[in-house]
Amino acid sequence: MFIIGHRGARAVEPENTLAALERGIACADLVEVDLRLTKDGIPVAIHDATVDRTTNGTGPVKGHTIEELATLDAGNGERIPTLHEILDLLHGDVGLVVEIKEPGTEAIIVSVLMNRLPERLFLVSFHPGSVAMAKQLLAGADVGLIYSEKTGDPLGLARSARADIILPRWDRVSREVVEQAHNAGLLVVPWVLNSEEEFGEAARLGIDGFATDDPCFARRYLEEQGLERPAPAR
Repeated sequence: MFIIGHRGARAVEPENTLAALERGIACADLVEVDLRLTKDGIPVAIHDATVDRTTNGTGPVKGHTIEELATLDAGNGERIPTLHEILDLLHGDVGLVVEIKEPGTEAIIVSVLMNRLPERLFLVSFHPGSVAMAKQLLAGADVGLIYSEKTGDPLGLARSARADIILPRWDRVSREVVEQAHNAGLLVVPWVLNSEEEFGEAARLGIDGFATDDPCFARRYLEEQGLERPAPAR
């Protein structure tokens, strides 16, 4: 199984910061970030629609310019990084998972990515339209549909969005879902797994990879159990 560092490595560093990504890069196969646009159209890594929870600022992300966001403390003195800065940080064969948080931002995000494509790139979203648009704009990338709620036909929804991956919340994963996805040619990459018990159950279910808040803890477990498997190349 391959490991995705969720928001970098949010268990050990402030989420979606360069510090968290550096910790994730040390142990994960890919690191994941959430992308939104600033007021002046710059893709930055932040999960929420507002800066209130993760910084010392207030208000919507899209209400701030990049210069204004640069003055905020995102935890331990870290700043909200731009996608450009994230791409500069990547090295070796570590891949990137980009979660598109807002429909309509796909073209700007892809235009930045195309200037420096990571070795491996997953473009993922809760929004099927964003998944389909990402595939249209960057056909060589693997794209994935994230879901957390019960849905009648997640595989059908993923196929209609031209997805290569499904990313269910961990409690939505079953052997039946894994088998059906694999039969349809889809990777199964659930989130967020943080315990040895969850890692072991994921291996028994035959999932392809998983997101975790502490990639180094997950890496140690996989190595001890002989469960490592490389992430698919872009």
